[in-house]
Formats: sequence, C-alpha cells, structure tokens
Amino acid sequence: MSTDPPGRRPRSLRGLRKPAKKRPSGPSPVTPPDDSGPTRPADENSSVITAALYQDGHRVSTHDSLADTLRQLRDTPDTMAWIGLYHPSPSELVSLASEFDLHPLAVEDAMDAHQRPKLERYGGTLFVVLRAARYLDDPEEVDFGELHVFVGRDFVITVRHGGAPDLSAVRRRLESAPELLKRGPEAVLYAILDAVVDGYEPVVAGVQNDIDEIETEVFGGDPYVSRRIYELSREVVEFQRATRPLNGMLESLTAGFEKYAIDEELRRYLRDVADHVLHTTDRVDGFRQALQDILTVNATLVNQQQNAEMRALAEAGFEQNEEIKKISSWAAILFAPTLVGTIYGMNFDHMPELHWSFGYPFAIVLMAVVCISLYLIFKRRDWL
Repeated sequence: MSTDPPGRRPRSLRGLRKPAKKRPSGPSPVTPPDDSGPTRPADENSSVITAALYQDGHRVSTHDSLADTLRQLRDTPDTMAWIGLYHPSPSELVSLASEFDLHPLAVEDAMDAHQRPKLERYGGTLFVVLRAARYLDDPEEVDFGELHVFVGRDFVITVRHGGAPDLSAVRRRLESAPELLKRGPEAVLYAILDAVVDGYEPVVAGVQNDIDEIETEVFGGDPYVSRRIYELSREVVEFQRATRPLNGMLESLTAGFEKYAIDEELRRYLRDVADHVLHTTDRVDGFRQALQDILTVNATLVNQQQNAEMRALAEAGFEQNEEIKKISSWAAILFAPTLVGTIYGMNFDHMPELHWSFGYPFAIVLMAVVCISLYLIFKRRDWL
C-alpha cells in the first residue's frame, strides 16, 4: 500500500519524471536516434530503432534485427521483448503480426498514420493508438505525432509516426527503475502513456503563451491577428482530438486490468495519469473557449474600426459637399453680372437700351438685383 499523500506522484516513480526540456524545433530525422540501443548504419533500411529483451526488470540483450530478437525470445523463458519501430514497412509489420499473432485490423491501422486515439483488445493483445504532441518554439506551432502500441503477454511493440514522443527517454527511465519494469508489458504501457501525457504540459504552456500574445495583438490593432487566431484554433481542435479520448481509454484500460488481474500498483499509477489527462483536457477546453471569445472581441473591434473609418469618410464627404455648395453658390452669383455684361458687350448696332441714357445704370442695377437675389436664395438654403 502506498503511503504517499493524496495528489502526490507515487514515490517509486518520482525519480522517473524529468523536468520538461525545450524540444528542438526542426523536423525530425528519417530515423530518430535512440541512445538506449545500438547505432545502426545510416544506409540501413530497417525501421527497427531498438529491439531488446528484458528479464526480471533488466535488459539481457539487444539485437539489430527482428529475427534475432524473436529467436532469443522463443528460446529464453520469462523474458519480455520491447521492439521499437519508426515508420515500418508493411512487410515488417506483417512479419511481426505472424510471429506475435497480431490481429489484421490492428496491423492495418498501424500502417496508417491517421488514426484517432483508441484502445482495442484483440484476444490477449492490447492495441493502443496515442496522439503525442510537442511545441515548436521557432514557428510557435504544435507538432503532432502518432504512436501505435501492441501489448501482449511477453512483448511490447511500438510503432511511431512522427517526432513525438521520445521513447528512448521512456526506455531509459524504465531501465533505471527495474522494480517497475519487472511488472511486465503493462508497466511499459503505463510509462508510455505517462510520457505522452507529460509531453502535453509544455504544449499547454506554449499554447497559453500564444493566446496571451494574441490578446495583446488584438487590442493593439494587428491586422494579421485574425489569421493567427484561426491557425491556433485549428491546433487547439487537433489537441482536443488527441486528449479528449484518453479519459475513456484509461477507464477501459483500468477495467481491463481488473478483469485480467493486473497488478494493483499499476492501477494507482494509471489513476495518476488519468488525473493529469483530466487537467489537460480541462485546460484545452478552456483554450478553445478563450479563442472563441477572442475571435468575437476581435470581430467587434474590427467592426468598430470599420465604422469609425466609414464615419470619418462620411464626415469628410459632408465637409467636402459643404465646400462644393459654397463654391457653386458664389460661382452662380458671379456668373449673373458676367452674363449681363456679356450680352451688352456684343458688337451689334441695333440693341435695346444701347443708346439709352439710363442704359448703364439699368445694367448695374440689374446685375446687383440678380446677385442679391441669388445670395438670399443660397443663404436661405444654408449654402452660404
């Protein structure tokens, strides 16, 4: 019985968890290095990262090929094989399926790197699909990987698609805790689940930082913030798809452990993982709601800005219209005397009032009357 206080990590596993480190932001290599096993030649086409045999919690052998691993597993009783694959070929998976009696549907799923997180039991073999994640600092985005795990009575096969998680670190931590490793394949599955869930923590921190930056950009009037909100929302939705099924998977796994009389201590460890998953899913759900609220606020601010711009344009147009009316009014007023002067300036001998002694005063009075009339009309209409 564990004596650890509630909410604390089990004492036997506290040494296994390491502080989160900044992950490299570049794309993962074709064959990721695994310093817990032998270094393979660069031109080798095999997808085997590490194939090792364990007995009583300790590594007893490491092989370069699946054939050697399977041969020793058959010849050595009470051993467990842990085979790590990275983007395996169909022929390799078919060979393993034949050796370990893997279900064809599970093998078919393992060949395709676009599966949802799930847990299936085929006879005595568990098939688990996990979506791991890591936060890339330079592009400020989340990189998702996919991990398929086959767990049998005396074997664990991991098929990794993507850069996350770092299973070599999981292997080293387990090998440093033989008391846990000797509990069998279920202990390996627990450690993998724990590593995947722990890998979500820096992602949660990175997404939270992105949301804080977006809030600043929204109120700062950044014109490109809408696109960043959309891209981050897609990542959060993908993150939800990776984390939300884990609660049901862990419940099913715990029920299966009880049915198949699996070690009670492992159930305690799984409950600890389930607590971390619940915390993560709550945070991710909060992220999605926060982004929706930010998007609403951004749309409101954009509308307000557009309304202000339209108002400014309308005011400018109104002022311009007032100026045009004033100019047009004065132009009309000045045009009237010009018209009278133009008519009487024609070079015709026979024109009314041309030789009239009051012709000139009449023309001046006529011009004044027309100008004053136009001025009063425009003034009444507020054009002047």
